[in-house]
Amino acid sequence: MINVQEITSVNEIDTFIQNNRLSMLYVSQEDCNVCHAIYPKLKELLNNYPEIKLAHIDASQVEAVAGKLLIFTVPTIILFFDQKEYLREGRFVQFEQLEARLEQLYNAV
Repeated sequence: MINVQEITSVNEIDTFIQNNRLSMLYVSQEDCNVCHAIYPKLKELLNNYPEIKLAHIDASQVEAVAGKLLIFTVPTIILFFDQKEYLREGRFVQFEQLEARLEQLYNAV
C-alpha cells in the first residue's frame, strides 16, 4: 500500500519536492466528486511505481496552493522529476495515458 503524505501548508510543498526525486502532488477538494473517484485509482496505479512519492493537498484547506502551483481546477496531478515539473493532469485524468507516461519516465530513470 502506498504511503501518502498530507500537506497542510504551502511551505511543505517545496520540502516534499526537494526531498523526493520523483514526487507527485494530488490536489483536490473535499466537495469534489471527481476528486474522490480518481484518488483511489491513482493510489492503486502508484503501487506499481514505488519510487514515486505521493502527497495530497486539500485546496480548500491550503488555499495558497492554487496560486503557487497555478491550479485552475481540481483534481490536479503534478509529477516532479528532480524538482522540475514533468507532467500535469487536470480534472479528467486519462489513466492509460498517465500510466504510459509514468512507465516511460520510470524506465528512463
